[in-house]
Amino acid sequence: MDRRRVVAAAIFAVTGLPAGEARAQTDYALSADSEPQPGVPSGRVVKRAWASAIFPGTQRDFWIYVPAQYRPESAAAVMVFQDGGRFVDGGGRWRVPVVFDNLIHKGEMPVTIGIFIDPGLLGAGTADQQPRFNRSFEYDALGDRYARFLTEEVLPEVAREYALTSDPNLRAIGGSSSGGVCAFTVAWNRPDAFRRVLSFIGSYTGLRGGDAYPTLVRKTEPKPIRVFLQDGSRDLDIYSGNWWIGNQAMASALEYAGYDVRFVAGDRGHDNVQGSAVLPDALRWLWRHWSEPIAASRGKPGAERHYVTEILDPAADWQPVGEGHGAITALAADRGGEVYFSEPDVERIGKVEDATGKFTVFRHRAGKVSGIAFGPDGRLYASQGDRRRIVAFAADASEEVVAEGIPASGLAVDARGGIWCSDHGNRRLWHVDPSGNARVAHEGLPVPSGLSLTPDQALLVAADSGGRWVWSFQVAADGSLRHGQPFYRLDAPDESSDAAAGGMTADSEGFLYVATRLGIQVFDQPGRLNATLAAPPAAVASSLVFGGKDRDVLYAAAGGKIFRRHLRRKGVPPGPPVKLPTPRL
Repeated sequence: MDRRRVVAAAIFAVTGLPAGEARAQTDYALSADSEPQPGVPSGRVVKRAWASAIFPGTQRDFWIYVPAQYRPESAAAVMVFQDGGRFVDGGGRWRVPVVFDNLIHKGEMPVTIGIFIDPGLLGAGTADQQPRFNRSFEYDALGDRYARFLTEEVLPEVAREYALTSDPNLRAIGGSSSGGVCAFTVAWNRPDAFRRVLSFIGSYTGLRGGDAYPTLVRKTEPKPIRVFLQDGSRDLDIYSGNWWIGNQAMASALEYAGYDVRFVAGDRGHDNVQGSAVLPDALRWLWRHWSEPIAASRGKPGAERHYVTEILDPAADWQPVGEGHGAITALAADRGGEVYFSEPDVERIGKVEDATGKFTVFRHRAGKVSGIAFGPDGRLYASQGDRRRIVAFAADASEEVVAEGIPASGLAVDARGGIWCSDHGNRRLWHVDPSGNARVAHEGLPVPSGLSLTPDQALLVAADSGGRWVWSFQVAADGSLRHGQPFYRLDAPDESSDAAAGGMTADSEGFLYVATRLGIQVFDQPGRLNATLAAPPAAVASSLVFGGKDRDVLYAAAGGKIFRRHLRRKGVPPGPPVKLPTPRL
């Protein structure tokens, strides 16, 4: 079905009329909740100005609404609105302070301090020049800069005068158009700070990437946020996309992933007529049962191919295992599922006892080891980049030099004892045969880092830690690498093209798990990003491995800590190749 027929069908669904039989837009009336009511105490509004450092050079106004019920000895809930001047204006249609007065008085939302913020403006140098209008940069971007602006600048400033809660369950954020997608972006990036989202005619289109959200929602591990959406069938259809289709796609994605979402559809265009009319009910829905924490969805029953919840164990989250004495750069698991880790800063290799989580030292004075992998002989192979060599440690931790003259980092070892290693300084991949003969297998990868063999050992995958690609090479019988392609496209942060790909591991179905800045990205055999798992709490994972006696526990190194999480998938032990199932194409 072409797009015009989709839009026509959507219009018919809302209006009951064929697209060609247009009628006047509905004049949605404001309710009594948007009017001052007798006996309802009025809050007060104060105006402030702010110069931001996070958005350098910008100036803006913001307003603080303080309800009559506020008491400084009790921290108030918080709700932020973008385009604050429009929402705080008592003469407009939004009239948020009036609505707050009525709903707080009736106990239909908590005692809430409202913060209404205008977008920033960088003043012009002369009267003949235009200022730089920061609204789209602040609101339409998908990164965490605006969330940091709120949590590091605005909220601390308001908290100097008023007691604000730090509980994300009692913090909400809302807006209209670009302010609506901005509200979602803040909660998406920082659910530890905001968990309730109010989005009217949200710009989930290609202004600055908002059209990516429906796909991200479907692929990413669900987050603990609640979302209200509103849009009309006559909303914008312009160069960057169709707002009506974008909002429907968002509602569909959130429902598919099991979020607590409500989508109210109407027949208006890109205006505030319906949104302002439904605002009181939207707030009631958003704040319902506010004393109960908003929990992340564990998946929607019957959702087809929702891989993130198929992979995750709904009863298991990340658990800290322990902390080393320096940065942990690599993980490896032996055939029994016991996990080993390298600490180059202290020249040590440690071991995690899977049953207890206890850390023990496997090898002191191991050198500055940056990569480790178990071979078919049960030995632990390690790259000592400072000594330009690869060594193997036996079960008693005795060391044997395998190859010299290679400033290696990442390692992978096959069933015959062949070794591949990355050399990021020289942009090379090396192969060392079982006899210890080393040769360059590939040159030119920008910043080669983590390596992994597919479970059938037919392909070697190599992460480019300076970009957003993981390369795939066919492994020839002599260990040479053929037919390389940038096969796996990583999602990267909004203001960067660097996904910071690190360590990788694979499960028994051939899915590849890649540690990145945005979490653990999971790809199927054909190279498609199927899921993004949350990283360990407040950390960026740098190395991954499946461990445990059943090999169904994913271990992650992040800084100087190790975390683990039980999954519904299993890894493969070092040694013989594993035949993979035929993938869905």
